[in-house]
Order: sequence, then structure tokens, then C-alpha cells
Amino acid sequence: MTSDPNVQDQTRSAGALARALDWIERVGNKLPDPALLFLLLLIVVWLLSAVMSQFEYSHIDPRSGAAIEVENLLLPASLTSFLSGMVGTFVGFHPLGVVLLAMLGIGVADHTGFIRAGLRSLLSMTSPKLLTPMLLLIAIISHSAADAGYVLVIPLGAVMFHAAGRHPLVGIAVAFAGVSGGFSANFVPSALDPMLQGISQAGAQLIDPNLILNPLNNWFFTSASTLLVVALGWYITDGIVEPRLRHLEVDGDLAGSQSLEALSAAEQRGLRIALLAMALGVVALIATSLPEGSAWRAPDGALAASQAPLMRSIVPLIFLLFILPGVVYGYVSGSAKNHHDIVAGMTQAMSGMGYYIVMAFFASLFIAEFGRSNLGALFALQGAAWLEAAAMPAAVTVTAVVAITGIVNLFVGSASAKWALLAPILVPMLMQLGISPDLTQAAYRVGDSSTNIITPLMPYFPLVVVFCQRYVTQTGIGTVVAMMLPYSVGFLVIWTGFLLLYWTIGLPLGLEASYTYPAP
Repeated sequence: MTSDPNVQDQTRSAGALARALDWIERVGNKLPDPALLFLLLLIVVWLLSAVMSQFEYSHIDPRSGAAIEVENLLLPASLTSFLSGMVGTFVGFHPLGVVLLAMLGIGVADHTGFIRAGLRSLLSMTSPKLLTPMLLLIAIISHSAADAGYVLVIPLGAVMFHAAGRHPLVGIAVAFAGVSGGFSANFVPSALDPMLQGISQAGAQLIDPNLILNPLNNWFFTSASTLLVVALGWYITDGIVEPRLRHLEVDGDLAGSQSLEALSAAEQRGLRIALLAMALGVVALIATSLPEGSAWRAPDGALAASQAPLMRSIVPLIFLLFILPGVVYGYVSGSAKNHHDIVAGMTQAMSGMGYYIVMAFFASLFIAEFGRSNLGALFALQGAAWLEAAAMPAAVTVTAVVAITGIVNLFVGSASAKWALLAPILVPMLMQLGISPDLTQAAYRVGDSSTNIITPLMPYFPLVVVFCQRYVTQTGIGTVVAMMLPYSVGFLVIWTGFLLLYWTIGLPLGLEASYTYPAP
């Protein structure tokens, strides 16, 4: 045993961290099944709304301009409205359609062997040491395709790590950390940028009606944050997450499915032609998108706007761009004999989604009722009011914005919904303290991203649990929270420090952005 005090301290710290995460996992997994948990939370929301609706609140709801009110969900009219809208609430649950449609195409590509062949080829060219940063970078870039990363990159991360001889749950953790934890770190602009900018601008114009913000006012910061998230995620994976998960038994249906042998001649030919078919599909998409009068464009001619048909068709395009090469690979390589094999791939993909559909039913009801009660909005407005009353120094105020956003994020999943509540309060308030809307928005984005991966109320969290259960059947909420907590805490602390350092150095936040108001 070493006598070096520093080594002994590091060993004790690592042991204490592992014990803390194990305790979180045990406690979390003693919670009811996620489906039942959402049902119980629904009941809690009903009861809490009945109690809190008896009080009046002074907070002004920026969405209506009137004092916020908590709706009593136990009133007869509310209960009948809940029952009459139950089918629409479930069917209209956004992640449900996204997941099922994308999985149909991915299921065919997986069933015919196209995905496995592509990964085997990729792994043969990738150093095992670079697998983690490569997956983190891919996951971060996937933000540009809306929610595609959740249904595409996360399950592929598990397959990649499993095929490389590493624990599949580590692959899920890495991909989840990049897709959701690093949600605001991306050097590729996405529809999120103009959406947040528009809300920030509306809040700023309460003070300065003539103030116009650039949609890419945080682009330089989010681009630099990409490098931070990749490096930090890599360190956390190798130093904390993977050593803890390494001995966790893989007992799911895919146990022992590692496949690193070289591709056969038929598989190589199938992969080449399938990739060619995928490339031709991408070229066709680009060619039809470029003309100014393209049907893919929004009425104002923008391609990346949230209302543009291209952005609204991301998931159907993923379906097509996977089913096309999947079918081609199957027929060329011989893994698919006829159309029955293609349908079998879709059926197999849907059969694995049964548990997720059950969880999605209860999650959709809870999220809808929680939003209808106004409890989440009340919590967000109260947090902003506390921040305003504290009157702290500028750096501490910005840090507090990150912290409050991270806490609110545990209860309100939508990035636009949170910012629509907080921006009309935080942006004008900080402008009066000399802090620009650009900096306030950057602080919000750090807090919003960092705690995405530890809240079961995030719409895609149940899907991550299902992905984990494919490999470790006893996976529960506690397993995923304990697995992701090091990333969440690390991102929250280090990313906030990075923002403050970035500010101190004076590096530009983005196009036409400033740190102070009024701008110098």
C-alpha cells in the first residue's frame, strides 16, 4: 500500500464518491416503477393545486400580464376536462411520435445489419481512446436535428461501446451527456438560437423598445463550450462513470452481442451501396433545399427557422434516411430476402418500445396537468423574485441565474417554456444592473443544459431508462440519475466558471453581442 498522502486522499475521495453514487442509485431504484411514479406525481399535483389555488399571488405572469393563479385541478370542470382530453394528451405527447417514427426506420436498419456493419467499419478506423470524445462530439452536433439525438445517438452509443468491449451503459451515459447535458454547446447553429433570442429580445424591449438582438448572440460562447463539454465529459467518463459501471453485469437480451470481426465480402458490398444510397438521399435533400423558392423553406425564406418545413420534417427524414440504406443493405448483403423481413424489422423495433409507451402515457398526463396547474410557472417566478430581492454583485447574480435555471429545469422540461417565464423578469432586471440580455441568455443556457440529465420529468428521460434496460434489466430511475449526476454537477460548476472566465477575459459571446447594458 502506498504511503503517499496525496494518493491516499485521492483514493478516499474516489471511494466516498462511489459510495455516495451507490447510495443515490439504491434509494432511486427503491422508488416505484417509473410509470407508477408519474401516476403518483400526478396525484400529488392534483392535491397541491387544490391547496395552493386557495391563495392569491402577487407575481405577474408574463404570458398573460395578470397576477398568476394556480388552477384547482380537482374541481369537477377540471376533472372532466382531464378525462375528455386524455386521448389527445397521450397521442399529442411530442416525444411519443418522435420516438416511434424514428425507431421504425432505425429498426429496419438494425434488423438488416446495416447499423452493425457501419459501426464495425467505424470502430475498425477509430482508436478506442478516442471513442468517448468522438461520441460526445457527435451527440452535441445532433442538436441541430432537433430531438434526433435522443432516439438515434443514445442507443447507437450503447451499441458502439458494447461492440468495442466497453460497458454499453457507459455509451448511453456519454451520449446522453452530449445530447442533453451539452444541449447549449454547439458550433452548428440550430433552431434553438433564434427561438431563445426572440424571447430574450421581447423581455429586453420591456426596458428598451428599440433594442434588437442577433439570433447568434451566443454563438461564439456555445462554440467554445463544445470543446469544454467534450473535454469535461471525457474526463468524467474515464475517471468516474466508467470505473463505477465496469463491473455491472450486462444481463439483457443483447448480452454477448459484441461483434468486431471483419466484414465479409457481401457485407462490405452491401455497406458501400447502402452508404451510397444514403448519400444520394442527402444530396437530393440539399439540392431541393438550396433554391430560394424551395418548399423546404419558411415563408420568409429561412431554412433553419422552427416553422420551416425542413426543420419540422427532421424526424420523418431520419426515418427515410435509415430505412432506405437499411433496405438496400439487406437486399445487397443477403440479410433480407423479401419485404417480410423489412416489416419484421419494424415490428421488432416496436415490440421493444412497449414499456416506453406505457411510461409515456402516464408521463404525458402528469406533464400536461403540471403545466395546466401553473405550479411550475409559480415556482419559476418565485425563484426569479428571490434573485431580484438579493441584489448581489454582477458575477454572483449571473451565477445565481445559472443556479435558479438549473433548479427550475428540474420541474419545467421545455427550454422555450422556461425562458418564456424567466426572460421577462430576469432580462429587464439584469439590464437595470448593467448586464446585457446576451449575457443573461448565456447564463440561462448553461443552467438549462446542466440539469437536463438528472430530472425524471424531462420528457425523454423514460426513454433513456428503457435503453439502459435492454442491457441491464434491473435499471431504474436511480441507476440513471446516479450514472448522470457526475456529469450534471461537473457541467454546472465548471461550465459556470468557464462563463465567468470567458466574461472576465472579454471574449465575444456572439454576433453583435455585448456583456453590458447599454452596450459600449
